[in-house]
Amino acid sequence: MAMSTSGGNAVRADPNVTPMIDVMLVLLIIFMVIIPTLVSGVNAQPPAGQNLKPHPQQDQDQLLGIDNQGQYYLNRSAIPNASLSTALTDIYSKRTEDKILYVKADKNLDYGKILDALDIAAKSGVRMTAMVTDQQAGTHSLIPSDNIEATSAGTPSSGGPK
Repeated sequence: MAMSTSGGNAVRADPNVTPMIDVMLVLLIIFMVIIPTLVSGVNAQPPAGQNLKPHPQQDQDQLLGIDNQGQYYLNRSAIPNASLSTALTDIYSKRTEDKILYVKADKNLDYGKILDALDIAAKSGVRMTAMVTDQQAGTHSLIPSDNIEATSAGTPSSGGPK
């Protein structure tokens, strides 16, 4: 607050905006860090391969993501690990066909945790699981028909199940 030493008796109100600016900067930094992780869904780096057939994602596809901490994401939404069985049972008990679950797990995750998730899925009505991998950077499939499908379908050659 500034104080006037002039002869006038006028009251001056000078707001101190420094604390408000500090709070705004802290909030800006928090949102810059948190928002990208909320938008991205599953934060997992799947293993990379070379001869991968592209698979365009369809609306009825179910994706189970497992990040490097072992947290489950069903269709890009985080779910408690304990509720995976009931969530999958709800989805697959209504289906008469196409009981496929795509699993995208982090490449650094302990394989035992992936097997636990696959076991839960099998007990919940999933008949087939497919592991999602990425195309190795700078490579393309050595199978010519896979590359033709990727360009004609308008989808990248990565992200297909293997």
